[in-house]
Amino acid sequence: MTKTYLFDWGDTLMVNFPDQSGKMCDWPVVEPIDGALETLEYLSKHHRVYVATNAADSSEQDIQRAFSRVGLDKFISGYFCKSNLGVDKMSPEFFPAILARLNVPSSRVTMVGDTLEKDIVPAIDAGLNAIWFNRTVNQNSTNTDFHSIKQLSELRD
Repeated sequence: MTKTYLFDWGDTLMVNFPDQSGKMCDWPVVEPIDGALETLEYLSKHHRVYVATNAADSSEQDIQRAFSRVGLDKFISGYFCKSNLGVDKMSPEFFPAILARLNVPSSRVTMVGDTLEKDIVPAIDAGLNAIWFNRTVNQNSTNTDFHSIKQLSELRD
């Protein structure tokens, strides 16, 4: 059965360079996270893949342009952001608004992100499944409400 995956953008699918500001689509250099291309290619063959981001200064088209620059856009079914939802990711209405647009039950949706407070906890609070992309060895969690991965390639298992 087809699942729906929501991915955070910065430091989950694409490198968020701390010395850059403004819209990522306009940055001089953009890079995918290691394993993002292969993982999205694999998942998109069997599931629907979307981006759910808190990027406040980028429109849906800006986000798509950034993904296009690194070749990830062809695996993404759509982009959810403040400009097209009217709420940011820290709002309790963010994930319910996405579910309403997708018209799928929360139990069929999995959020993948690198930040517990912005990605994982709000997704779980909204009834979604969640996978913490935790590349830092010393940030272990004993929480059983979500899974943790160290590499995106683990999603292909």
